[in-house]
Amino acid sequence: MRPDPLPDPMRPDPDAAPGRLVLGPVPAGLPDPNLQPPSVATAGDPFTSVRVLHLVARIERGRPVRIADVAGALEAVHLDWTFDPSVVADILLQLQANWMADYRNAAGIVVVDGPYGPTVAIEDSSRVDPWLVRQVERAAAACREELATFSRRSGRGATD
Repeated sequence: MRPDPLPDPMRPDPDAAPGRLVLGPVPAGLPDPNLQPPSVATAGDPFTSVRVLHLVARIERGRPVRIADVAGALEAVHLDWTFDPSVVADILLQLQANWMADYRNAAGIVVVDGPYGPTVAIEDSSRVDPWLVRQVERAAAACREELATFSRRSGRGATD
């Protein structure tokens, strides 16, 4: 039995109408296409911020931690990302500014240069955890908004 011939490319085919794509089963051994290129963390990016803030919410309280160590821990957790310490420092400085705006003091989040490079210290008090959770929630909301904007901007649908 011979397969059906391909349609004449010069004549419109009614079966090729928009939204008529039909996919067959995945061939055996077909590699998974869900690979992502590495991401380079950038200051001001909510996806970077949510990752940095999520890890910062877990660092030891009441003692300075090197920002380079925070960047290294981020890279160990997020293997497909690279975090330059200067980007992490920018996010921590914004976190410090947010703290000062909310609590009118600089003691909660302290970013300073130490003998081994820049450090961050987070106050050891009961008000820190809920406040950090709100900071991560705010960054996550910005991520969701950026994804929604991307989705709306693409304008692709089944009827294109």
